[in-house]
Amino acid sequence: MISGANSSESPASNSPLGLIAGEGIFPLLVARGARAAGRKVVAAAFGGSAWPELRDEVDVFKWVGVLRWGQWIRVLQAEGCREAILVGRVYKGKLYSRWRYFQYIPDLRTIGVWVRSLRTDTRDQAVLGAIDRELTSEGIHLIDQTTYSMEHMATPGVMTRNAPTEKQWDDIRYGWDLCQAISRLDIGQSIAVLDKNVIAVEAVEGTNAMIDRAGELCKIGGWTLIKVSNVSHDMRLDVPTVGTTTIEKLHANRATVLVLEPGKTIMLEKPKVLELAERYKISIVGYTPDQSR
Repeated sequence: MISGANSSESPASNSPLGLIAGEGIFPLLVARGARAAGRKVVAAAFGGSAWPELRDEVDVFKWVGVLRWGQWIRVLQAEGCREAILVGRVYKGKLYSRWRYFQYIPDLRTIGVWVRSLRTDTRDQAVLGAIDRELTSEGIHLIDQTTYSMEHMATPGVMTRNAPTEKQWDDIRYGWDLCQAISRLDIGQSIAVLDKNVIAVEAVEGTNAMIDRAGELCKIGGWTLIKVSNVSHDMRLDVPTVGTTTIEKLHANRATVLVLEPGKTIMLEKPKVLELAERYKISIVGYTPDQSR
């Protein structure tokens, strides 16, 4: 049984599920969960981002442009989708590349939204909110990204057999509020901490690149990565994720603790993540502010 999937919730939940898919394994997990729950899955997959393997996990697969919102809508409407999940990465760095104007040409619908409401605010939350409004106006409602992947959610407490030391708990408590503040300012969602010193802060480069930078700055290792959800976060639009690549990066850069926000963070292929973390002696904690240890 797939947690969170209930076909009797609304008439729309009996229709095909639209999957607006970026990079990574998360779209594949969502597709598998939705099909296991009996839903037809229609993928509008971002060219240059989505994995080609997604084609084998869905019933209908179409490539679409990242900035061609009208194209997404036409693909989903053609298959009768009334609900959709928007999931997967699109690295901001690509949108700032030298050839961005040729690779990411917007359609007229996207240009119209940009002119009307995004000229002065292109932050992630503003763009995601605009996408939500455009889809809703066409009868396609975004639903919680975790609806068909609840078994991969981070849970409260220490999730690995190896727990943080007392000194590492001090870093966790110290860094938690700082990371929340950085998220509130919409700078990033992760920080690296050692001995109550902030080594690195995530910005546009993404978590994995920030981990590499923290490793370069902290040769002695033993540092803690804290990753939170956006303070104004909407589970339909923004769910932080970590996966085996994150663990490999942490190990390569000598980190020893990973702190996540339980109930708001997806651990992609969770059993594999935990197994790999234990092999590398990395503690994984689902932290809440009232947690003493």
